[in-house]
Amino acid sequence: LGDVYKRQVSLLKFENNEITEIERITVGTYPTEIEGPHGITVDPNGKFWYLSLAHGTPFGKLVKYSTESNEVVDETTLGLFPASMQVSTTTGFLYCVNFNLHGSMKPSTVSVVDPVTMTEITSITTGSMPHGSRISPDGLFQYSVAMMSGELFEIDALGLEVNRTLDLDNKMMKNDGMKSMDGMKSMDGMKHSMVKPTWVIPHPKENLAYIAGNGSDEVIEVDLDAWKVSDRFKTGKGPYNLEISPDGKLLIGTIKSEGKTAIWNLYDKKLLGEIKNTTSVSHGIAISSDSKYAFISVEGIGGEPGIVDVINLETYELVSSVEVGKQAGGIAFWKKDI
Repeated sequence: LGDVYKRQVSLLKFENNEITEIERITVGTYPTEIEGPHGITVDPNGKFWYLSLAHGTPFGKLVKYSTESNEVVDETTLGLFPASMQVSTTTGFLYCVNFNLHGSMKPSTVSVVDPVTMTEITSITTGSMPHGSRISPDGLFQYSVAMMSGELFEIDALGLEVNRTLDLDNKMMKNDGMKSMDGMKSMDGMKHSMVKPTWVIPHPKENLAYIAGNGSDEVIEVDLDAWKVSDRFKTGKGPYNLEISPDGKLLIGTIKSEGKTAIWNLYDKKLLGEIKNTTSVSHGIAISSDSKYAFISVEGIGGEPGIVDVINLETYELVSSVEVGKQAGGIAFWKKDI
């Protein structure tokens, strides 16, 4: 769990319905640079965890750590502002989107890394400001959304190329007579999305994906067989990250602009609960492997510490919280074998 300002990662333990911080790991290389830890993921083999270090000049990094010692094993350079990432259980490669936050609004890339040698094999061009990304349950496809160009990308994890691209902006006029949610063209000739998708999560059991429309205050469901939008439903202001419980029953979303976490039943899209987070700016989500708990990173504002809230997914109640470093961001869950 990243602290952008002090460049730290917090190691947390959840036991007996209580979350505690057991270690803070200092990360980064250059004291004079703002190297912000952003995305974090654990290798499927449980031996390593990976951290994307964003904000660096000129490029960001991917750093590999041992889960045993939390010490650096290796690192490699990626693109501008590397963000979310995941390791495919099929190819063994790590796929990381380069968000390019400080660059011009032009297509960015997905870096493909061999985590054994920590070598960038290739970079695949996608859209403008790709942020949220996840790999399909079978490990064969990587899905990412580009925030500014408003597109969903499907990458062939074996062929290492873009398979399909889907425009997520709504071409239909809104029922209330307001302007359409179609993207706008800017002076630079690029489409600037009004949906501003920030996250995508494939369903663990069905061929569907769910996308956070941060600009349009909605969740967008995509039928991956038909490759088209199959549903849209409204959320609170500024949905940011989404995750689905491993059992496939619940969709959890951080409502960033309201400091809340929402829980939907995916069977009928009914809102089951909306929990006010402990502090402001709800960010990342991790879900326990038994589908019983959601762990929410909350950034905080000003001098506030970051917080991790734990939500019971059976009662839809906040059951525990712990303070971490400022501007808590990426978060990952790992069940350690005893």
